[in-house]
Amino acid sequence: MRIDILTVVPELLDSPLSHSIVGRAVKKGLVEIQIHNIRKYGLGPRRTVDDYSYGGDAGMVMMVEPVFRMIEELKAERDYDEVIYLSPDGELLDQGICNELSLKGNLILLCGHYKGIDHRIREHLVTREISVGDYVISGGEIPAALLTDAIVRLLPGALTDETSALSDSFQDGLLSPPVYTRPAEYNGWKVPDVLLSGNPRLIREWQDAQALERTRRLRPHLLEP
Repeated sequence: MRIDILTVVPELLDSPLSHSIVGRAVKKGLVEIQIHNIRKYGLGPRRTVDDYSYGGDAGMVMMVEPVFRMIEELKAERDYDEVIYLSPDGELLDQGICNELSLKGNLILLCGHYKGIDHRIREHLVTREISVGDYVISGGEIPAALLTDAIVRLLPGALTDETSALSDSFQDGLLSPPVYTRPAEYNGWKVPDVLLSGNPRLIREWQDAQALERTRRLRPHLLEP
């Protein structure tokens, strides 16, 4: 898999994509992640990538030409399955979307900044828009890092135990049950006896019941038909 991330602040992406599971997946050759500075195609001596919005609204808007030229350059080298714009009003990211995107070959992630991007980019270049929540942050870099992490950890070989991802929250439509590790008792707080029983059937039944109870209490909408 290859993920190309387009941004005006590439420094924001260096650390989160260089360590832990994502960093190890890159070193293993499971994924190639390229971060591109849109200012490469900025206009004029100052490499300008934004301008005032028509209509007089406050805030600067990312211009069409630098984004268009960068995407065209990438598309000349390979085919892309999706050009994704990280936007507050895109489809809300969930585990199903992550699972779907993890099966793709090549992705472009476009990070908005300032007031957003010229809408013609969304109309003519973007194939999909994804939001990480109903709130606004300074730019699309953090959402792009979040989406990349959620995708990469699903790639075969990214996790030491590939079955681990199958028991994550949301994979079966439920939240995960509580998890514990050694010691069995600390400060008077005990691990549930069933987890120490060594009985796989009883443990699984307890985990299923806990997952259902937590989902009903914390994410009841997941249980709706």
